[in-house]
This record gives sequence, structure tokens and C-alpha cells, in this order.
Amino acid sequence: MKWVEPAGLVKFDFLGLKTLTVLQTAVELIARTGPTIDLSAIPLDDARTYEMMTRGETVGVFQVESVGMRKALIGMRPDRFEDIIALVALYRPGPMENIPTYNARKHGEEEPDFIHDKIAPILKETQGVIIYQEQVMQIAQVLSGYSLGEADLLRRAMGKKIRAEMDKQRVRFVEGAIANGLEKAQSNMIFDLLAKFADYGFNKSHAAAYALVAYQTAYLKANHPVEFLAASMTLDAGNTEKLNDFRMDAMRLGIEIVPPSVQTSFRQFEVGENKIFYALAAIKGVGEQAVDHIVATRGEGTFASLEDFCARIDPKIVNKRTLEFLIAAGALDCFGHERALLCANIDLMASYALRVHEGRTSGQHDMFGGADSAPEPLHLNPAQLWTSSEKLLREFQAIGFYLSAHPLDEYKATLKRLRVQTHAEVIHAVKRGASAGKLAGTVTSRQERKTRSGGKLGIIQLSDPSGQYEVVLFSEALYAFRDQLEPGASVIVGVSAEERPEGVSFRVQSVQSLEDEAVRMQKALRVFMRDANPLQAFKSQLRADGDSEISLILVRDDGEREVEITLPGRYRVSPQMASVVKAAPGVLDVELL
Repeated sequence: MKWVEPAGLVKFDFLGLKTLTVLQTAVELIARTGPTIDLSAIPLDDARTYEMMTRGETVGVFQVESVGMRKALIGMRPDRFEDIIALVALYRPGPMENIPTYNARKHGEEEPDFIHDKIAPILKETQGVIIYQEQVMQIAQVLSGYSLGEADLLRRAMGKKIRAEMDKQRVRFVEGAIANGLEKAQSNMIFDLLAKFADYGFNKSHAAAYALVAYQTAYLKANHPVEFLAASMTLDAGNTEKLNDFRMDAMRLGIEIVPPSVQTSFRQFEVGENKIFYALAAIKGVGEQAVDHIVATRGEGTFASLEDFCARIDPKIVNKRTLEFLIAAGALDCFGHERALLCANIDLMASYALRVHEGRTSGQHDMFGGADSAPEPLHLNPAQLWTSSEKLLREFQAIGFYLSAHPLDEYKATLKRLRVQTHAEVIHAVKRGASAGKLAGTVTSRQERKTRSGGKLGIIQLSDPSGQYEVVLFSEALYAFRDQLEPGASVIVGVSAEERPEGVSFRVQSVQSLEDEAVRMQKALRVFMRDANPLQAFKSQLRADGDSEISLILVRDDGEREVEITLPGRYRVSPQMASVVKAAPGVLDVELL
């Protein structure tokens, strides 16, 4: 770079931005059912866009989605494109110190200081704050008669702090300013001011280009959030943390995300009826070849049943491992079978698919039904149902976060009675001055590291319905609570909290099993049944090491008559146990008392 310029060559930087593909993908999704949007022609004064940015609701918006940027947007309350350009240029170490000044002047809380009347027009756009390199050059041009070429040399000398060149430029600047009517002391003061700002001044043309992409992204999110979020999720399909952020944002906006399904999902995230359809390719363990095969096969007609699905797929492409992840993610729920049952019968499903496939390739259709007849029935072997936490843990492993529900959902009543807050609520409390809190969460991962002093540090990832968060345990707490913090366990953690520049940190002081707390609070369980079929599944869930009463209620004559039987003894009853019982065929409802 340093040697090509003297040779007369020009250096170009070509920047590849994923955001540009997100924008194009969103525009294409919008055009399917709505207007064709020309991003180069959208209005730069869209009120909805600026209102959204002022609220800091910028998840997925280029350049301004970090926590710090969102806070800066809320403080700035942008209402014109120039504000976004300024923020892009200011939000860096050094210039950030000027953001409060810019905001105070913008909102009329402080009078702008334009340094000198002659340069007021140059600094008016930025509230009297020197932000851009171009402003340094313009000031030198107006005050000291620099040509633009000379001004560029001044900018370089200031930015690189070349002492000999700076001394030379000072003489030139001061002499030119005096010739234009300024005093020597004032000229030196302005030169020193320019030198300070030039040290971290940003190229406005660069900031404007970034700001334009940021605005275009914000415009699509504010005006077409469904298509924008679907496009963003497609481009971040391999990043489960980002996918979860987009999912949470969709929930906040009231946008339904349809869980993955071999009947409705495609390779990418798709939109329809103001919904986002989850992408099959975003499921872990399901390769793109398998996804393309399923979508192409479905293109010949939707799958009529589980048998039809198994009969039509190629078992060499959709193998047992692929089936396992599809089941865990809920992509085969559409066939009406419990995930535990399907998972227990993967070998049966795979061998069925292989037999049909081999029969088809050998031309022996009639063994398994002709081309126009229904496939041979697939008889699934019985299997023990999963608890809701086990089901959701497998879903988490396949998707990277809890999508269909959250393990804590069934504990809402317990958590309310225990006055346990969500992670988001505790964060707000800490920012208002709290230093401790009580959280609930489901453990998603646990790491242990050695500290410099030779002790151990535990880093626990937890999830609650408001998002995922991290807590730490030092040696003594880690030793005391390690066994309770296995992945999949739902716990209540007492924490001390500290607000730091990078966010709020939590240190664990106590851990309680949420299941045990819920069991302690349950007094009775009532099970409503239409017949005796659920009794075997119900019996497998009974544990006599509790204090709760259990009643079985047989509903007869279309609800006109009930027969209630109270079981002798006392039992262990929890929301998890109740959810398993409720899922058993023949159970109409359960009541926890």
C-alpha cells in the first residue's frame, strides 16, 4: 500500500457484507406477495424507521445492533439520516466521548459551539462537534486558504502525527488564517483542536455508506419485519445464538415462527400468512442433501402419513441419524406420533424405508402396495413417553434453543409463588441498583476451568423464557452444587449481581432443584380419564415418596357423570410427572392442586 501510490497506482478496498445478501433476500421475499422495493429509492425520512431506532429495537440491523449502539440510539433519538452517519463515525474509542455532547446539543439542552463564525456552516450538521476528516479539510480550506490537495496532506500529517510535517503545516495554517483576519493565538488554538480531532476523525464518505446500509436494514425491519427476520435467519442459519435472538425478536413483534416440519418447511426460512416457517437446513445433524431430497420429494405431493414419508424417501440420503435429529426437532410431529415413540422405532422406520426403496428399484412394487395404492402399514412398537424436560432437551440439542416450548413453562405457578424473577427482570432490577436476585433456569451447558490460584471456576449456561444467560461458581460453590447443575436440570439459583461495562455478571450463592421445590408445594393431583387405557402408563409414573394425594376421575356419558377414586397413600407429584400423565392416550386432563 505504501509503495503503490508513489508509483501512480490507486489502492481499492473491496468489502464483502453479508448484510447486502440479507437485504436482497428480504426484498425478494417481499416481492412474492407485496411491492417490489428499490432500496436505492426508499425515502430517507421514514418516520417508522426512526421511531424503531429511537426505541433501540435494532436486533439484526447493520452497525447498530450491539447493546452499546442501542443505548446510543435511545440517547440520540435520531430523526434524520445525518444522525445515523454521525453515530457510525462517533461510536469508536475516543470519539464516543462526544456522543453526550452531540445529543445534548441536538435536543437543545446545550448551545452548540461553532468555534468561529466562518466555519459554522461546516459544523452545523454535527452540532458543532468535529467528527469527520472532511470537516478538518474544509476548515483548513475556509480559514487558511488551503487547496483540497493541501488539506488532504494536512489531514494525513495530523492523523499519523508526523512531527516535522505537523510543524510545517502549523506555520502554513496560522499564516493563512491570519491573512484571512484571524488572530495568531486563535489560529494556533484551532490548529491544535483540528489536530486532536484528526487523530480519530472518521471518513464521512465511509460513514455515510455504512449508515445507508444501516438505514436500509432498519427500513425493511420497521416496515416488513416478517420478511426481514426470515432473511436474517436464513443468512445466520448456522449460528444458533443469532437465531434465538431473531426468534425472541419475532415473539416480541407478535410474529409466529412455525416449528420445523417435513410438510411445511423448506431449505431456507420462508414466509407466509404473516408467519416464518422454520428452515430444515437449520436443524443440526440434517445435511443440505437430505433437506433438498425431502423438499423435492414433497414437491410431488405432501406426505399422507408416516408410512408414506418412509416409503418415498431415499434411506441412503435420509439415514437413521438424520431421522433422529428430525424427530428431536419436531419435524415429524405432523404425523401425529409422540417423539419418544418415533425415536424408539427409528430402526423400524429405516428398515421399512430400505425395503420399499429396494422393492421400487427392483420393480417389485406390489409387495408394499402398488404405485397408486397406500403403503403397507408401519406397526410401531410401544415406548415409554418422555417427560417434557427430556423432550425439550432433545429439541434443544437439535435446534440450539427451546423452540416449541420451554422447560420452565410448566413451573409458572411454582415460580410465581416463590417470587422468582426472569433473567430480563433481574437485569432491570440490577440497573436500578439491586445487587442480588433469585433466578430460575434450565441448564444448557456446564464448563469447568482452572483459575490462576489453582482453584476451579464453573461457567453455567442457563435458559429461561426471556433468553439465555451465564452464571459463574467459584470452587466452594462448584463443589457444593455441581451435581445439581447437569445439562437439562431446571434449578432456582440465588445470585449476587454486578453491573460491568460488558453487561451484568452473576455469581451463584445457592442452588435448589426446581423439581423438588415444585413437589414440596403440590398437595394433590386429579387425573380425568375417558377409559382405563391410561392406567398402565399412569402406574409407571407413580412414586410413593411424596406427600400428595392422587384422584382418578372416570368421565362417563359425555361428561354427564364422573366416578372418582382416591388412591390410598401419598405420592410424589410434580409438573413434569403431570405432563407425562396428560400425554398418555385416554387422559382428558390433569389438575395440580
